[in-house]
Amino acid sequence: MVGGAVSRPLGMVGPYPLIRKLGEGGQGTVYLAHGPDGKPVAIKVLRDRIVGGAAGRENFVREAAMARRVRPFATARVIDADVVGDLAYIVSEYVPGPSLDRLVREKGPRDGDSLTRLAVGMAAALKGIHAAGIVHRDFKPANVLLGPDGPRVIDFGIARALDQITMTSGVLKGTPAYMSPEQISGEPVGPASDLFSWGATMLFGATGKHAFDAASLPAVYKMIVNHHPDLSVLPVALRALVADCLAKDPRERPTAAEVMLGITG
Repeated sequence: MVGGAVSRPLGMVGPYPLIRKLGEGGQGTVYLAHGPDGKPVAIKVLRDRIVGGAAGRENFVREAAMARRVRPFATARVIDADVVGDLAYIVSEYVPGPSLDRLVREKGPRDGDSLTRLAVGMAAALKGIHAAGIVHRDFKPANVLLGPDGPRVIDFGIARALDQITMTSGVLKGTPAYMSPEQISGEPVGPASDLFSWGATMLFGATGKHAFDAASLPAVYKMIVNHHPDLSVLPVALRALVADCLAKDPRERPTAAEVMLGITG
């Protein structure tokens, strides 16, 4: 049973033997585990409970399977997804390396070529995610892992998989400081929402601070809708792109492919 396995250092999540806990966040708990071939994998046991019995499970697995269509370049490949009892889990490629959030907090902001490589890698990941018909909806520094071969975006497709089949359907999902204006207003979101989050993530990478930060959630939301952050800390080649991605109107933002082209020329 997943619930029992989660509480033990060494247990099982479905058929996957756990090795150790990697971290915990708003969506659930992540564990390092052994895959069927003995290689390490990352397993996220989701906090939201699946409702609807067998039909709910089938819906979750079907929606999560869309993430497996995303090309693995600059993303952590999704390997498996299932439900045990009413607890869902998603298995993905294990990426050895810290998140952008952790790296910046521990070692300071990125600069120069490091920021440019980060920008290209994250845009490439979003291009692949969007090509598969998925909107990430929780793109943020904690969901960008810096592996030995470059940045890898994780947790794409989870929001969509959970939308219609959990007890928290309809609840605003995402991380407030990285939400787009349309996301916090409850409007339908598309790929342009992820590009807004990409711009905010770039600014965090360059400064170590949230682009939209305030003492309360209402104040954060007000900043997202009205505030235009100072982008002078960014390399000149990135400023216009980030500014375009942070446009309040999603129709004015570039696509991920256009961002890549803008960076690489």
